Amino acid sequence: MESQSVLSHSSLKGILAEVNEISNEDIRDEIVSDIYTKSKSLCKKVVSQQPAMYRSDKLDEIFTSRIWGFPIMLILLGTVFYITIAGANIPSEMLASLCGYLEGQLTSLFETMHAPEWLHGILVLGLFRGTGWVISVMLPPMAIFFPMFALLENYGYLPRVAFNMDRLFKRAGGHGKQSLTMAMGFGCNAAAILSTRIIESPRERMLAILTNNFVPCNGRWPTLILLASLFMVTGFSGATSTLVTSGILIGFVMLGVVVTLSVSWVLSKTALKGVPTHYTLELPPFRKPKFWDTVLRASIDKAWNVLKRAVIVAAPASILTWVFANIYVSNTSILMHFVNFLEPFGHALGMDGFIMAAFILGLPANEIVIPILIMAYLSQGAMLEIEDLSKLKQVFIDQGWTWLTALNMMLFSLLHYPCGTTLVNIYKETKSAKWTFMSFLIPTVIAIGVTWLTATVARAFGWV
Repeated sequence: MESQSVLSHSSLKGILAEVNEISNEDIRDEIVSDIYTKSKSLCKKVVSQQPAMYRSDKLDEIFTSRIWGFPIMLILLGTVFYITIAGANIPSEMLASLCGYLEGQLTSLFETMHAPEWLHGILVLGLFRGTGWVISVMLPPMAIFFPMFALLENYGYLPRVAFNMDRLFKRAGGHGKQSLTMAMGFGCNAAAILSTRIIESPRERMLAILTNNFVPCNGRWPTLILLASLFMVTGFSGATSTLVTSGILIGFVMLGVVVTLSVSWVLSKTALKGVPTHYTLELPPFRKPKFWDTVLRASIDKAWNVLKRAVIVAAPASILTWVFANIYVSNTSILMHFVNFLEPFGHALGMDGFIMAAFILGLPANEIVIPILIMAYLSQGAMLEIEDLSKLKQVFIDQGWTWLTALNMMLFSLLHYPCGTTLVNIYKETKSAKWTFMSFLIPTVIAIGVTWLTATVARAFGWV
């Protein structure tokens, strides 16, 4: 009897140990899976399944697979980048040449009219040149990227991305729906902040708001694509260069996702403690999108609206940059006073004062950072007009750029504070100046820390 009692006690301890190893999440997943399996079996008895639904289930076995799900995501993302970069080069060059020609014609017109030099500077060298750069650099890639992204969305693939990312966000202390708001951030961080309303938990919604900035939005894509194409693919040409550039951009996207998950985890253990809530995501069936309708709507609703917003913001910023560069105090322009003040800080981060000034003046919209930077460099005597984008790299090199400068500007662009529109939306959604400031402070500190570390390591090893 005693041995039987000991045996029973040991068995009971073993059973309890096995039960403790089963998490609430595993139990919930098992219950949901059983409910779905039972419902599916009942439906099969009374409903005939359409071939399209059957194909959708078969595709889900691949696209949401633990083995193939993430590799397929990266391949599709890389394909989008490759087509965007390869397709945007020639239109960008054509638009740049057109803007350069029009700038020359406007200059001749102003000379014929004997217009004051300051008026020509503000309207042509400031307003027209700045907006010309925005159009040349932004329109072609956005006109390709947004329609392709819309096709993936209409086909039904983006919910599969959310499904694949769900477990990662829950392990990071967030909500599975955060993957959906993050996906929206690839288009526009400001719109993604509004989309966080789909998250019911206030704590998890705040996590999504504070970390959404770490994925590149439409305003940052041109900066990342341009600098990766100019500086990160040295030694490659043709299709290989485009392929390598696509790989680099995927790397930056993955870095943004890793930072998003890491910051979410840290916040969930500190300022935003709590237990992640659960939700069940019902995947819609795959469907064939209306190709031309989707392309046209994405081109008008997204690419055109983004460009319009960029031009509206870039116009006054371009004029302001030209004015600052041409008003002198103590034989030095206001712009150069500002740049010289920021130079030591910029150098410590592997960049320069001009880049820091461009990011600060570009706070209203990320789209205008590159145009402001170019205008600031040109105001220092660099002889370049908007007629050939291939000359742009030489302008940067003449200003002392190295691969480290380009890399750290890309890192800072990826990680730094949200644009003005996004900050306004954050305040409207949170009704809190404290959390709005935190949404500015957290990415700024991370961007400074990452670029400082990269510059320090590169210099310590003599790589620059």
